[in-house]
Amino acid sequence: QVQLVESGGGLVQPGGSLRLSCVASGLTFRNHAMGWFRQAPGKEREFVAAVGGQGITTRYGDFVKGRFTISRDNVKSIVHLQMNSLKTEDAAVYYCAAGRSFGTMTRGLSGVDYWGKGTLITVSS
Repeated sequence: QVQLVESGGGLVQPGGSLRLSCVASGLTFRNHAMGWFRQAPGKEREFVAAVGGQGITTRYGDFVKGRFTISRDNVKSIVHLQMNSLKTEDAAVYYCAAGRSFGTMTRGLSGVDYWGKGTLITVSS
């Protein structure tokens, strides 16, 4: 049974930073692209970032603009999302995702094979 368990969410002030982590189990981690999506209230779930199986190839949503960094540790089966310069519009539930195709994952939800349950980020002063 595949499990993706997120951690690291919480309340942060605008301009602050957070680091999300996702521990994966039940899958061959290095064979899957890993990513993050987010969903704000009343909005559709959207792509945030993805990293290829070897940790070399990355891609980000247009709104990221250099503020976030995704990375993975294939020994520990963990993927991180370092988020800096957070804005109020970054507030959302952030979901960890795993998929067999990096390219397909970056194009949308249909490229995700497994989802975590999500972790809430609130950005407020």
